[in-house]
Amino acid sequence: CAGCHGSKGEKKALNLSAVIQGWDKEKVANAIKGYKDGTYGGNMKNLMNGQVKTLNDNDIDALASYISTLK
Repeated sequence: CAGCHGSKGEKKALNLSAVIQGWDKEKVANAIKGYKDGTYGGNMKNLMNGQVKTLNDNDIDALASYISTLK
């Protein structure tokens, strides 16, 4: 995640995405699930699907928990 979004989620990935810093856990989890099932993401949909397609529900929960703490 940090490679594109920054170590604290402070960057727009490829200067195209939203800054994810400050998102709550539910918003992060919903975005990841949407990227995974193809219902979220606009221009970033295909790129992010490759990043999240192997994540299971526990992985998504853990990742969303972590990302939601970034400040």
